[in-house]
Amino acid sequence: MTEKLLQYLWNYKVFKYYDFKDIEGNSVEIIQSGKWNKDAGPDFLDAKIKINGLVLAGNIELHIRSSDWIFHNHSQDPNYQNIILHVVFLHDAEISEFTDKRIPTLELKHYIDEDILNKYKKFINESKFIACEDIFNKEKIPVNFHEENILKKLEEKSLELEQALEVHKNNFEAVLFHSFAYSFGLKVNAHIFKQIAESIDYSIVNKIRQNPFQLEALLFGISGWLDKTEDDQMKIWKREFEFIKAKFKILDLKFHPKFLRLRPPNFPTIRLSQLANLYYQHQNLFSKIMTARKVEELYDIFKPVKASEYWDSHFNFGTVSKFQLKTLSKDFTNLIILNTVLPLKYTYHKYHSEEITDQIMKFYRNIPAEKNSLVQGWKNLGVSISDAMESQSLIYHYKNLCDEKNCLTCSIGFKLLKES
Repeated sequence: MTEKLLQYLWNYKVFKYYDFKDIEGNSVEIIQSGKWNKDAGPDFLDAKIKINGLVLAGNIELHIRSSDWIFHNHSQDPNYQNIILHVVFLHDAEISEFTDKRIPTLELKHYIDEDILNKYKKFINESKFIACEDIFNKEKIPVNFHEENILKKLEEKSLELEQALEVHKNNFEAVLFHSFAYSFGLKVNAHIFKQIAESIDYSIVNKIRQNPFQLEALLFGISGWLDKTEDDQMKIWKREFEFIKAKFKILDLKFHPKFLRLRPPNFPTIRLSQLANLYYQHQNLFSKIMTARKVEELYDIFKPVKASEYWDSHFNFGTVSKFQLKTLSKDFTNLIILNTVLPLKYTYHKYHSEEITDQIMKFYRNIPAEKNSLVQGWKNLGVSISDAMESQSLIYHYKNLCDEKNCLTCSIGFKLLKES
């Protein structure tokens, strides 16, 4: 048994039976097993369980042995403060902080079939890109395949945005700010950046965005980076943060963006500064985005955005680096447009503009295809990918069907399996 395999079994719910009981004999109902987190922090995020009639929401950590919690020094890590369930293959030690906080421990040893374990060990070691790789034929890709995938993706994203709009009283500008924060955080810090953005009443953002330092200072302060100042610029940010915090009665909340496995240009310090500068550069940002009819107009919005002057010679606080303007790269801008701008633009216009679908499709067609491992995987199979319409479609298809082995619901897989 390995921790990676245990996470896999938990993620895909591969158990002999599901009447879980914790080590004290209490029934544990898994309402949501959580989102598998493959970066730093708890293994599964945004989970929900029910125990002793009480519903708990938070994160779940998995270990081979209970004692691994101690060996991995999680007790001292602020990222592990919201654990609601400790899942282990073997319970070998009592963890006092779990006992004190009444956090249940679930031992999975007797819930896992040994034969299934062996089969899944072979499965996760499979090196093929997709399950049908040996019989894949690009000629079996249906007509309008990419358009249909993009529409599915837009509708799914639109549903998420409409739910957010309901929470935020139909404030499109606030939801745009939250969505930008999520995208600027990239994969590692997306959820944390969104939490930071959502912790700020958007009316405050509107009031302070005209000052080039204040929104940046607010984001940095909520990230917990201004508790200790290392140079004069940090003192300025700290002063601005304390002023804004007092003026607008902002709660003393702290979130902790991660630096692990990030290239310096993607450090959260740089991305939060760029996000603040985006809102400083464009006082009517939402209007510009919603009225843009060509991708060049969107590029013009993001072209002048850069991190503040301090970051020309820094990637982190207090450490001087080689001079470099921290502007938004074309690839990063394309990701922001694809993941944030187009879905919200579609959501905003879809109920009162019959042309919006065709307009959005043109945007996709005029943005270059992404360059990543998934796109390259499809290219290795002989699939031609010429623009973001096709790359986004294939990425969506892989994540929703290929990665989940949903071959019988796949329009390509159905043809391949039928003919095989």
